[in-house]
Amino acid sequence: MKTRILFSLAVFSASFQLAAAQTCYDGADTTTPTTRFTLNDDGTVLDTETGLMWQRCSYGQVYDSDTETCAGSTPSLNWQEALRGAENDTTADYDDWQVPNIKELASILEHSCTEPSINEEVFLGTKLQNYWTNTSGVSTMSSAWVYQFDSGLNSLHAKTSDVYLRLVRYEN
Repeated sequence: MKTRILFSLAVFSASFQLAAAQTCYDGADTTTPTTRFTLNDDGTVLDTETGLMWQRCSYGQVYDSDTETCAGSTPSLNWQEALRGAENDTTADYDDWQVPNIKELASILEHSCTEPSINEEVFLGTKLQNYWTNTSGVSTMSSAWVYQFDSGLNSLHAKTSDVYLRLVRYEN
């Protein structure tokens, strides 16, 4: 009985790991090739196509250059908390981080992949959840646009919702 339970747990664990793997489609063109980005040891990445600098990790995490991983937890925040978090963030000694607008966040979507819909070599620690933009709804100012990184789809969410965040800045 004990062996059967351990075997069942091992199968469940293996199937969970398989389900968590990113899915990319061979026939689809890559929209965010790794060669488009300059990876920096300070936890930032420069998009050479747009000139935008991004945090490699989701907001709240810290980049470890020795292991090239993100450490720490990723809080979900309401929209006002996200704006305040960006204003107070000093990742890599920059003090001009911002919540991206809808077009900026869309620029890092990897359309050939799902779960997550982002280049995992460049952007680490991405949750399969919604990420804030600073773009409010036109007819519903109490909502803002988000992108869901499991599928790459966008939608409006109430600004009181708890959502994840990745910050951007303009490279001078």
